[in-house]
Amino acid sequence: MTGTARAQADTLDLVLCAVDEPLASAWESVSRPRVRVHRGSVLDVDAQAVVSPANSYGWMRGGIDGVYARSFPRVEESVRSAVLAFHGGELPVGEALVVATGAASPRWLISAPTMREPSTVLPPDTVHPFLAARAVFRLWRDGVFDSGTPIRDGVRTLAMPGLGTGVGGVSASTCARQVAAAWDETFGD
Repeated sequence: MTGTARAQADTLDLVLCAVDEPLASAWESVSRPRVRVHRGSVLDVDAQAVVSPANSYGWMRGGIDGVYARSFPRVEESVRSAVLAFHGGELPVGEALVVATGAASPRWLISAPTMREPSTVLPPDTVHPFLAARAVFRLWRDGVFDSGTPIRDGVRTLAMPGLGTGVGGVSASTCARQVAAAWDETFGD
C-alpha cells in the first residue's frame, strides 16, 4: 500500500452493519484496521454517510432503501435526479454517487447499485457486492461534493449495510468476502 492510500484508509472508519446474525457473523471476518461491526440498524450508527445498495435507476422502495426513503423523505428524488443528470438515467453497477439526506446525521447517502433492475435476485457467482463496495470506497477516496470539497474531508465515518444480501439473495459470507476484497484493492491490506 502506498503511503497516500494508507493515510486515506487511516482517516475512514467503516462500520459494517447487520440486523441479522448470519450477516453480523460474516462481517466479523472482515478484520481490518478502522473497520468495525455494528449489530443493529445502519441508522443507529453515528456516521456522516450511509451506503444505499440500490438499483441502477435509483428506485428506493424496498429493503434498506425503503428504510432510507421513509427516514429521509426527499432522498429518493435526489438520487433519481442525480442518476438522470449525471448518468443519463442509469447508474451502472460499479459506480456510486453521493447526495444529501436532508438530515443532520447522517448528512450524506452514497448510492452504489448492486443490481440493475429493482428486486433482482443475483446469481450465486455475482461480483456485484465487490463492485458496489469498490465504487463506494473510490468515491470516498477520490470524489468531491458539489461544493468542491473532497468527500474524504466531509465523511470520517461511513455506515454500510449488507450489499445485495436482502432482495438480491447474496449470501452473507460472499458479501463480506467481497467487501473485504474491495477494501484491500482500494486501500491495501
